Amino acid sequence: MDQTPPRRQFGMQVSPADVPATDGSWEHIPEDQPDEAPPMRVRSLVRELVETAIFILLVFFIVRGIVQNFKIEGTSMEPSLHTGQYILVNKLVYFHFDLNAPFRLLPGQETQPQKVVYPFHQPLRGDILVFEYPRDVSKDYIKRVIGLPGDTLDIHDGKVFVNSVQVSEPYINSAATACIGSRVCGNGPFVIPEGKIFVMGDNRGNSSDSREWDALPLDRVVGQAWLIYYPVSNWGFVVHHDY
Repeated sequence: MDQTPPRRQFGMQVSPADVPATDGSWEHIPEDQPDEAPPMRVRSLVRELVETAIFILLVFFIVRGIVQNFKIEGTSMEPSLHTGQYILVNKLVYFHFDLNAPFRLLPGQETQPQKVVYPFHQPLRGDILVFEYPRDVSKDYIKRVIGLPGDTLDIHDGKVFVNSVQVSEPYINSAATACIGSRVCGNGPFVIPEGKIFVMGDNRGNSSDSREWDALPLDRVVGQAWLIYYPVSNWGFVVHHDY
């Protein structure tokens, strides 16, 4: 009997996978299938994961450079802010740079004075801001701006005067403001130096501020108190005051 497979009898090509079975017929053994996840797909997946991680980190650092969270600790800002509250601090509003910084890198120009520019604005009287504590920069404090560079400030009879005008301070609930005589603010009117601001807590009887450690350098300012986000019942924008 002719054992030639039917496909070969009719002139059809026989696949190498066609082999005779034990009963004399022919059976087809399927060839191995390729892997379902080739190396190219794995590399593509890894690349997408890396790109996503880089994007998330980039967004994090951009947001961190603009907004920072801060926890109120202590009673120095009562009744405006209370201990245990969490706020967001706007770091962008006080963004500044020194125009002369590149020139000081040139030979013979090391003594160029600073020329600081604020694209938006520098701290204003009445602003509540967060800053690095001058005596320990690892700690952040929060106070209110009372006087600006060049202002003449005077504290007497429990009241605050800036440039000979009494400051309206409804946020202190008529509390008296005192300054001990051993500090600059306790010896009559004085001029706030350039590059510094005078800050005080709203709770004048319980606040470590410029009355104790003198005017605050502007380069220690972190940002403006912006939004109370916790507790949820206190949610809202931080109220500043315009003198």
